[in-house]
Amino acid sequence: MIGPLDSSRVPRYAGPATFARLPRLDQVAHADVAVVGVPFDTGVSYRPGARFAPAAVREASRLLRPYNPGLDVAPFERLQVVDGGDVAVNPFHIGEAIETIEGAASDLQRDGTKLVTIGGDHTIALPLLRAVSRIHGPVALLHFDAHLDTWDTYFGEPYTHGTPFRRAVEDGILDTEAISHVGTRGPLYGKKDLEDDRRLGFGIVTSSDVMRRGVDETVDALRQRIGSRPLYVSVDIDVLDPAHAPGTGTPEAGGMTSRELLEILRGLRGLNLVGADVVEVAPAYDHADITSVAASHVAYDLVSLLALKEGL
Repeated sequence: MIGPLDSSRVPRYAGPATFARLPRLDQVAHADVAVVGVPFDTGVSYRPGARFAPAAVREASRLLRPYNPGLDVAPFERLQVVDGGDVAVNPFHIGEAIETIEGAASDLQRDGTKLVTIGGDHTIALPLLRAVSRIHGPVALLHFDAHLDTWDTYFGEPYTHGTPFRRAVEDGILDTEAISHVGTRGPLYGKKDLEDDRRLGFGIVTSSDVMRRGVDETVDALRQRIGSRPLYVSVDIDVLDPAHAPGTGTPEAGGMTSRELLEILRGLRGLNLVGADVVEVAPAYDHADITSVAASHVAYDLVSLLALKEGL
C-alpha cells in the first residue's frame, strides 16, 4: 500500500494537494477506493460555486490523519486509497455533463474500485447512481440533505440539483423498499411535495427527528430499512445547520450538527456500502473553511466505512 505523505517529514501545508495527501491514481497499480472530484454546478437553483468544492475539500483534508478512532480503523493501511483527480465536464450543457460523469464513473469502477465523489452540485448523484447500479443493480439509498431533491422540474428542466432522486426512481436504479432522506427540514412548495415523495417510496427522518430520537435510534431504524442491500450514501453538506456548514448554496436553519452526521455515518459500519458522494460545498460562502473541513471529515469516514466493509 502507498499511503499519505508522512507529516513528520513533509509539513501538512506542503506537498501535493491530493485528498488527505494520498497518492494519485496514476501512481498505483490498482486502487481499492478512489476519491474523485466533479467540479460541476450548472444544476444549482440559487447560489453557485460548488464547482470549486473539490479543490477546497482537498485543501481542508490536509489535516486528516491515518487512523480513524471513531471507527477504529486505519483505512489507508487496509485499502489502497487514491486521489482519482477530477472529472472534466462541460459546464454549459447539463445533459452532456451527466453522460460524461456516468461514463467516467463506470470506467473508474470497472476493475472493482469504489468511488467516494466530491461534488459539485447534487445533479451529479444521478449519473453516479446510474454507474453503480450497472454493477449492483438497484441500490438502497441514504440521502442526507436539508431538501427532498425529488421535484419534477425547475423552469421546465428535468435535470437539476433538485431532481436527481425522482429521476433515479423513474430509471429503476433505486431499491424503493430501502430509500430514505435524513436531515430534511425547511419550507416546501406545498404539502404535495411530501405526498409525491412518499409515492416514490422515500422514508423521511427530519433533522427534528434526529434531535428528538437521538443518533442511536435513528441509526437502528435506518439499518433495519437497509438490511444487507448494496447501499449508496449521498451527503449534501446542507444537511448540516448553517452554523456548521455556511458554505453551501441553499442553506436552511435548524439542521444537524457535524457531530450528529458523523456519528450516524459511523453507525452504518458493516453495511454493504458500494459508493458515496459529498456535494454542495460552495467555498465562496464559507468562513474559516468550516464547511470544507466538515466535508473532508465526512469523506474520510465514508472511506473508512469502505475499509471496514472490505476487511470483514
